[in-house]
Amino acid sequence: MLVTHSHVLKLQLKLVTATRTRIGTNPLPLFKVWSFFCSKTIERAEEKDHTLNLFLHDIGTTMSSDLNDYKIIKEGEAEILMHAKNEVFYNKTQVNNRDLSIAVLRTFISKRKQEHEAHLSKRTKGAPKIPENNEPSELVKEEVPDTTPEEDHKSNGEHKVEEEISPEEPCSTVEEDSVKVTEECSTTEGQINVSEGKGRRELKPPRVLEALSASGLRSLRYAREVDGIGQVVAVDNDQASVDACRRNIKFNGSVAVAKVESHLADARVYMLTHPKEFDVVDLDPYGSPSVFLDSAVQSVADGGMLMCTATDMAVLCGGNGEVCYSKYGSYPLRGKYCHEMALRIVLACIESHANRYKRYIVPVLSVQMNFYLRVFVRIYTSASAMKNTPLKLSYVYQCTGCDSFHLQPIGRTISKNTSVRYLPGFGPVVPQECTDCGKKFNMGGPIWSAPIHDQEWVAAILADVKSMKDRYPAYDRISAVLTTISEELPDVPLFLSLHNLCATLKCTSPSAIMFRSALINAGYRISGTHVNPLGLKSDAPMDVIWDIMRCWVKNHPVKPQPADQPGSIILAKEPVLQANFARAVSSLSKAQAKKVARFLPNPERHWGPKLRAGRQITSKHVSLLGPEAINGVINQEDDEEPKSKKPRTEDDTVTS
Repeated sequence: MLVTHSHVLKLQLKLVTATRTRIGTNPLPLFKVWSFFCSKTIERAEEKDHTLNLFLHDIGTTMSSDLNDYKIIKEGEAEILMHAKNEVFYNKTQVNNRDLSIAVLRTFISKRKQEHEAHLSKRTKGAPKIPENNEPSELVKEEVPDTTPEEDHKSNGEHKVEEEISPEEPCSTVEEDSVKVTEECSTTEGQINVSEGKGRRELKPPRVLEALSASGLRSLRYAREVDGIGQVVAVDNDQASVDACRRNIKFNGSVAVAKVESHLADARVYMLTHPKEFDVVDLDPYGSPSVFLDSAVQSVADGGMLMCTATDMAVLCGGNGEVCYSKYGSYPLRGKYCHEMALRIVLACIESHANRYKRYIVPVLSVQMNFYLRVFVRIYTSASAMKNTPLKLSYVYQCTGCDSFHLQPIGRTISKNTSVRYLPGFGPVVPQECTDCGKKFNMGGPIWSAPIHDQEWVAAILADVKSMKDRYPAYDRISAVLTTISEELPDVPLFLSLHNLCATLKCTSPSAIMFRSALINAGYRISGTHVNPLGLKSDAPMDVIWDIMRCWVKNHPVKPQPADQPGSIILAKEPVLQANFARAVSSLSKAQAKKVARFLPNPERHWGPKLRAGRQITSKHVSLLGPEAINGVINQEDDEEPKSKKPRTEDDTVTS
């Protein structure tokens, strides 16, 4: 998309407004100069087929920029200028990530306001009374008289406040312990001279930190699309990224200029030097977030939110277990549930970093999609609540022969009267060999075994997304993911794959409805998972799962297998439970019954990770040359006859 006439006028207005704001002088002469310059530029542009060369003015410095080298990318309500040389990282695929983050941020602001109002109402009920003095007793009001709209707008509109927000106050609430009164209350007979001891606890707009901003697209979308948001700080340690971010801030108009600021700094140092100052910290690194977690959990205010992305899925899913352990302190297992285990490994790592500062996390939403995972956790400070962390972590035992897995909690508690003792967990929960197939176990973890979603939050986020579907470019995808998450069993870690169970037994697969019905008729719960369309979560133990499969194989016999195979050992045992495959009413979820799409295909080809910023595509691989080149190469390969089948010529005979 080339810069056109309308973009010049838009840019003209932005720069004049910014110049007036920064210099503080009469903008009329500058406006005349810019009007003349832009009119001449437009005339030249019309002669050159609407392509422009503009000179941008910024605080007295003239900077030449050829906008022919840029293209405008629009996402949501934000627009950014991207250079053709890939100087700053941008990935279109992450639109799902950004849309989901905006939805969670909107819900966080709403929940934060509700919590603040509930806290105020509780304090108001416990307010002290004034002693009687010839007048009826009155309650001391905790709130100061309402300010005028102008004063209120002024206090909320300024982002640089003289008073720093106390890090001990939850969610950046400010309490004025002493209010200076300029005019003393005149005391008359029969009146009480009461000075207001405490001011109003004003809930300030949440401050947001994007620790790795790149082009600043995420920060710009937060500022322009999320109502009630405060200052957004975009930090990056790459000068080209900071320049691009500042250019995009100006390009997005007065709202972005007023709310978003960009800094050149190391994200880790910046977060360490601003402890508990941000209500929301957003981490979206290229690769692993492990090096940023320690400083991130310190920068979040009490009750604030940490949003974290990890794209190193090959490491987290067991491709390099030793690397995963060095980064996250947990050993992964290569099971069908590996993507959910990756989520739980990251949550356990964040909890570990938070515990070092007497803090703990509460996950509200954890999502794995495409090639990355994204977790949203709230962070609180409490030395007593932090002691419950061992109850939320578990080791995983995975059988090497079949799909059986078992969890062993790290800790346990014993309650006596009002006291609670914290003790190590009992173990091992499994014998040396699997009771189902006789094979050994692999041990992984520790992982987060507590719930990874807050279903109340999920319902609120989904309702917000559906009410504003036009404001989410990736509405179809994120609504499908949230719908599936809303139907997950929250208290069941990991999941099974029905196809893997059948592969172990070498049998045909029952339909998902029949398998679900058998478990429901046996008195257990079952649901799907957003991670895998074939995954099934259930609170049924593994011996019940295998009994149902034994009953299925009895009705659908399989070919004989070697006696030492796991499938033969499992089928050699008689089922204790007689499965009932009659269709249960709840075998289909509400979304399935309504035929709501839950797993959507990628919207376009090559919908995945992109090259780092600064790297150029130099490969001549046909996948990068378009569909015509791909079809041409395929047809050419089909036409070519293998060399071994070609008839031998006289030259070949002489050579041999």
